[in-house]
Amino acid sequence: MNAPQPKSWIMDIAPYVPGRSTSDSGAPVVKLSSNENPLGTSPQAEAAFVAHVGDLARYPDAGAAVLREAIAAHHELDPARVIYGTGSDEILHLIAGAYAGPGDEVIQVRYGFAVYEIATRRVGATLVIADDRDHATDVDAILAAVTDRTRIVFVANPNNPTGTYAPAREIARLHAGLPPHVMLVLDQAYAEYLLPEEDDGGLELARTQANVLVTRTFSKIHGLAAERIGWGYGSAHAIAAMHRIRAPFCCTTAGQEAAVAALGAADFIAASREHNRVWRAWFNDEIAKLGNAGLRAVPSAANFVLVLFDGAVSAETAYKALMERGYIVRWLPGQGLGNGLRITIGTEKETRGVMAALREIVA
Repeated sequence: MNAPQPKSWIMDIAPYVPGRSTSDSGAPVVKLSSNENPLGTSPQAEAAFVAHVGDLARYPDAGAAVLREAIAAHHELDPARVIYGTGSDEILHLIAGAYAGPGDEVIQVRYGFAVYEIATRRVGATLVIADDRDHATDVDAILAAVTDRTRIVFVANPNNPTGTYAPAREIARLHAGLPPHVMLVLDQAYAEYLLPEEDDGGLELARTQANVLVTRTFSKIHGLAAERIGWGYGSAHAIAAMHRIRAPFCCTTAGQEAAVAALGAADFIAASREHNRVWRAWFNDEIAKLGNAGLRAVPSAANFVLVLFDGAVSAETAYKALMERGYIVRWLPGQGLGNGLRITIGTEKETRGVMAALREIVA
């Protein structure tokens, strides 16, 4: 073809496929495919968003100074070392762009977040998959995969799409085993669903270690998915490198103000965490009752559960049958999980409803 050609590694990328929000027929559905907060958004964040409708004609603060200060104050961090972006996805792309390229290797766990592979291949680096331990992060497998060419290790904790969680001692052991030239990226998109005593120590490592970056998002427990605001924390050197390639004006004015307000909505955050704890436990118990039909729930610390189908009814069959009954969940054959469905914990009504549908399907 006599025309400009994209880099070969770009054409090797499988585009990210988001959780569906519509059925094949177009009929209304309950969306349990994207791990959104079923309780919505806090009143404080909504009010802050609406208050800035008159600012649409002006560019937002490119430095997100107020947002960075609020994040830093909330988590006792240095605001100069806070970076922000279009969801935590952009932060993941920034770290790959700053630290990896052709000839370099990037490690992720076997069932890792799909953006890790895209960010890696986008810069021409080679993705290395570390084996899992029953769908969970295996620190020994990651360390065994490290070579002189390794530049980044991506670990989501809790992990997406499996929901599994590595405790602080394992994260500390992973970091201790990595060479100083390897950047450990701890993706904590679901960290707010953990109890304080379940803190994996990632932010403390990012405070004190030059080769640790933590990423977080306002899309999950804070209920601001539509505004796409993420942030990260790392060494001053790493943040300075990432700022050089960050898109300008990436966070809207209303979104920034809503995020600041969301940080202060302690009651809403606590209620969201408790709702998730109660209904995730209930959902797990009900899945356990379907064990004789070949269903198993992978232990989850997030706001979703990965259900494995190893009986007569396949995950694909259940996925289509749930859609027919008005429930959209996430089937992930492209991530090696053709036998699993990732199901978001919804409202009480939604969670009871999808479980009733599952019982009917596998009966």
